[in-house]
Amino acid sequence: MADPIDIHVGARVRLRRTLLGMSQDTLGKALGLTFQQIQKYERGANRMGSSRLFRIAQILETDVSYFFDEMPEGMGKQPVGMSEEPAVFEGGHMLRRETLELVRSFRDIKDPEVRKRIYDLLIAVGDAQLSED
Repeated sequence: MADPIDIHVGARVRLRRTLLGMSQDTLGKALGLTFQQIQKYERGANRMGSSRLFRIAQILETDVSYFFDEMPEGMGKQPVGMSEEPAVFEGGHMLRRETLELVRSFRDIKDPEVRKRIYDLLIAVGDAQLSED
């Protein structure tokens, strides 16, 4: 089973890559890898070395620390014993494709007034949903 830290880092690679609108193939080619290898990194099935993670950060135009942001508290602080199964990292709604596409599309709106109105609409819809529950 994959290590929870590798799963978290891989999910953050996927999040950043998707927010930039970059395909797995494009990232793979920039690294001299196949898109299948990128898939394995993003799932946490394969561990990335520090030099590879540094290069990914450069390509994705972010700091290496970005990949460790929002890591659940306590993850990685206690070694996993031989008989213990590591906890599975649940990425939540931020890692869903539709969420990533929504964020990327919202970011691409140039007119600040249009962005503000869409934001206000989403907040109003969300509030209405909460009051119905």
